[in-house]
Amino acid sequence: MINRQKTFAVAPMMDWTDRHCRMFHRQLSSRALLYTEMVTAQAVRHGDRSRLLGFSLGEQPVALQLGGSEPALLAEAARVGEDFGYCEINLNVGCPSDRVQSGRFGACLMAEPELVRDCVGAMRDAVRVPVTVKCRIGIDDQDDEQDFERFITTVAQSGCTTFIVHARKAWLKGLSPKENREIPPLNHERVYALKRRHPELTVIINGGIETLDQAEAHLAQTDGVMLGRAAYHTPWILHAVDHRFFGEAGRLHDPVEAVEAMKPYIAAELAKGVWLQHITRHMLGLFHGLPGGKHWRRVLSEQGTRPGAGLEVIDRAVAEMQRHSPHLPAAAE
Repeated sequence: MINRQKTFAVAPMMDWTDRHCRMFHRQLSSRALLYTEMVTAQAVRHGDRSRLLGFSLGEQPVALQLGGSEPALLAEAARVGEDFGYCEINLNVGCPSDRVQSGRFGACLMAEPELVRDCVGAMRDAVRVPVTVKCRIGIDDQDDEQDFERFITTVAQSGCTTFIVHARKAWLKGLSPKENREIPPLNHERVYALKRRHPELTVIINGGIETLDQAEAHLAQTDGVMLGRAAYHTPWILHAVDHRFFGEAGRLHDPVEAVEAMKPYIAAELAKGVWLQHITRHMLGLFHGLPGGKHWRRVLSEQGTRPGAGLEVIDRAVAEMQRHSPHLPAAAE
């Protein structure tokens, strides 16, 4: 049994982990820590805060990830996030995209550990909830053990004790964000070594974790694991998290139950004018690997995008999937 203090999290992913995605993932696990997409501190100051930060209490526990490099502005955004009810504020020091770099935040900040320390310190002074950092193991040619150690120890001077580490370095020039998730080799051992050197820190490992067996192996060396694309593309794996890692009874026994659990939320959102596809696009992988999975995806993709599409499309998708995977129960009428 894994220590109850361990963390199991779903990574913040741009264009993916919006409030609809998080509500879906919450049906599958009550204990997984969920994260928002990255929201810039500038957007929090000047944008539509309800649209950017609003979420359902049913998503909790959920953390807000911020991007930025101005301590005072980040402190302001952190306060707003806390007021909205987020249980944690996370600073993005890992995204390598050109757009993020042009705003002087994300992975390029690993070259400025003193600035990150000051940003985190200002955020910690502004809120009562935990402030954490998500980073890489290095960037460009600053990717040896000493560079990584200097970054962590400098930032820790702010009082930050939790680091979520994507176990790849980032190339800031020449690779796309997608390539930066695949081409730089994984180095999980560097994250393990960080934990051994700093038992006082909470170290959560991210990057290349595809199964719960792999997650359990990483938890023997770290304080937590964070899954990204695997949780999104094969979300049914999340249904076993509560029992396997926290010793609690799982909510669901089969993926059809997950569909049923989402229906009240979907109906409420449709009544607000939300299009069905904005919710169901996050559910396409629910039946991944099952004989009827492609039929589920086909119906949702073809019919869920039409104006006025409603719950009847979901029922149709389940029925079509059920015809090709008869061992699963039918959806409720």
